[in-house]
Amino acid sequence: MHRIVLITALAVTAIGCGSQTNYIPGTQVPRTDDNQTLINRIEDYRMAVERRDSAALLLMASKRYWEDSGTPGGSDDYGYQDLGEILTGRLQKVDSIRYSMKYMNIERKGPRAYVDVLIDASFSLTDARGQEIRTDMRDQNQFVLEWDGKQWMFLTGM
Repeated sequence: MHRIVLITALAVTAIGCGSQTNYIPGTQVPRTDDNQTLINRIEDYRMAVERRDSAALLLMASKRYWEDSGTPGGSDDYGYQDLGEILTGRLQKVDSIRYSMKYMNIERKGPRAYVDVLIDASFSLTDARGQEIRTDMRDQNQFVLEWDGKQWMFLTGM
């Protein structure tokens, strides 16, 4: 009888362990090869932002990149053609950048992936009086990426 109870307990434990989702460390994102590849790609983006490397960022963007800036009007919308100039202009204005992300969710729909993140960033810039200002920023963002057959390319969110 003791042996049957022990075998039953082991079987229940094995079933319970098998149904637990394994997450990518530090996230609530299920551990899959695709999810890890997406996070690695966004980490490449994050590090390029910290290095202020607009050329590397532009190489990560799809030629179909489009940014609507989350506003109802279209006056601040831009595509791939303007992305390089915008990234370069923004990154030249700041000095040191700390840019971290917490990965909240990844959703796949065909060749597209939607990655929800919480951003915690700070950067330094020099104001019109020549004084350095340190700015902190917290925001949520969604990156949309598309698989081009070789790698994940950003469609929006940069």
